[in-house]
Amino acid sequence: MALWRAYQRALAAHPWKVQVLTAGSLMGLGDIISQQLVERRGLQEHQRGRTLTMVSLGCGFVGPVVGGWYKVLDRFIPGTTKVDALKKMLLDQDYPDALITNYYLWPAVQLANFYLVPLHYRLAVVQCVAVIWNSYLSWKAHRL
Repeated sequence: MALWRAYQRALAAHPWKVQVLTAGSLMGLGDIISQQLVERRGLQEHQRGRTLTMVSLGCGFVGPVVGGWYKVLDRFIPGTTKVDALKKMLLDQDYPDALITNYYLWPAVQLANFYLVPLHYRLAVVQCVAVIWNSYLSWKAHRL
């Protein structure tokens, strides 16, 4: 609980920085899970550069872009009613390369996220779920 309160304080004081660091950290965690639990590489065979790439993508792309996208969605469709959440979820589903697999997870997550979660926590919620998604994507992208 103390960790959660510290996170909330940091998020309130530095929302953009904390969201970007959260995205990078959780994307890196997704890759670690992929390499260690899915691929069972072991610590000696862990590809640190790959994990660093995922962290960099999270901090440099996903955090800023997705965090910014959520702000745009909230300005475009203000409110948190069920209808508002549905509209936001439908607008958020524009990723053709992973769309089929995406539909197994993200619509339900995003409906709940847009309906139940305040704007400043949405990126963290998505990135927590994205640990699983990133583990899958990392495994799929690096299958041998």
